[in-house]
Amino acid sequence: MTINERQDEIIEEFQDFDDWMDRYQLLIDLGSSLPPLAPEYKTESNLIEGCQSRVWLQADYENGLIHFQGESDALIVKGIVSLLIRVLDQQRPDDILQSDLYFIDRIGLREHLSPTRSNGLLAMVKQMRMYALAFQAKE
Repeated sequence: MTINERQDEIIEEFQDFDDWMDRYQLLIDLGSSLPPLAPEYKTESNLIEGCQSRVWLQADYENGLIHFQGESDALIVKGIVSLLIRVLDQQRPDDILQSDLYFIDRIGLREHLSPTRSNGLLAMVKQMRMYALAFQAKE
C-alpha cells in the first residue's frame, strides 16, 4: 500500500468523528494498539529531540524498505507515533523523502494539538525523514 493510500485510510477513519474528544480517544486507542518497543531500543540515541514527552523511534533497513518502531510515555503522543508509523512503515527511503504528509492537516491534527505537541509532531516527522535520508545514502 502506498503512503497516500495509507493517509487516505486514516482521513476516512477520522471523518467518522466530528467531536475532537472522540478523535482524541481514537488517537489514544491507536496508541494502545502500538506494540511495545523492545527495551534495547529505548536508548538516548532513539529519543526524539523537541518532544515534551518521551518518544523513542527505531528504524531498520531491510530489502530496500524502512521498518519503523516507536513508543511514547504519553497516550495521545503514542497515538500520533502510531499514525506516523502506519503511514511510513515498510516504505522506500525515496518515497518517504518525497511524501507530502497531508493527512496531518486533513484530520485537523496540527490545529488541535498544543504548541509543544505540534513541535513534537514536526520533530518526529523530521527524524523519520532523517532516517530515510541516511538509508538512501547507503544504497
